[in-house]
Amino acid sequence: MESACGVAASEAVAVSGFLRRKKLTIEGIIAQNDAHVITALVGPLVTRPRDGAWGEVRIIGGRWRGTRLPVTNTPGLRPTSDRVRETLFNWLQPVLPGARVLDVFAGSGALGLESLSRGASEALLVEQDAAVVEALHGVIAHLHAGSQAHVLRADARTLLRTPLHGRFDVVFVDPPFDANLLDATLALLSPWLADHAWLYLERPVPERSNDDPAVARGLSGLGLMLHREGRTRDVRYALYRRSLNAAATLGTPGLGADSVAVGASKA
Repeated sequence: MESACGVAASEAVAVSGFLRRKKLTIEGIIAQNDAHVITALVGPLVTRPRDGAWGEVRIIGGRWRGTRLPVTNTPGLRPTSDRVRETLFNWLQPVLPGARVLDVFAGSGALGLESLSRGASEALLVEQDAAVVEALHGVIAHLHAGSQAHVLRADARTLLRTPLHGRFDVVFVDPPFDANLLDATLALLSPWLADHAWLYLERPVPERSNDDPAVARGLSGLGLMLHREGRTRDVRYALYRRSLNAAATLGTPGLGADSVAVGASKA
């Protein structure tokens, strides 16, 4: 009986020692990497901001499907939801292969990186906040996407005034809702848009049923026609096409603008 107890005690000590060593090993790995990247515990990629407040979104299609993207605790940062992005990229999928993509207010990078995941040739991600830019560089390094994804730390309006990067086939404009940047951004976009570019806008649902006349004028001045739009309870999102032929749309020739609702009943 004493022998059996001794064996059990020895086994317990061994297990305890193994767990203690395992804990020290994990803690050492985390400390070595400054607690920035922890892939084994939480999935393909999570980058923890230095202030400890963070969230995540994920790439939902293509070669990087399921990759998690960090969302820093930055004022005004509001990533496009998975459901809205899934709808948007279903609309855009036919034109993404080989496209040049510009994300004017990149934030988490979800729109630009989703485009690359689905076949775009390159993406320029513009972001002003230093912590967000650092997180974007970490994601791009993890994906080995440095030859395709380029991050510029800049104020969007300042950058757009110096069109030195060529024209883009797909442009995403999703500014912080409370910054009132949409009108000024549209006014500067013309030299950045290819002749048949696609433009995505995301903005808050208006308090009144009529659209903002300044935004409407800006879109018209760029030669952009509504292709499709949708809305959630809080967000209105729309895809526009720039073309000399206003009838040109994705999908069936002659198909007019369409609209959908996500998470809300149709009016």
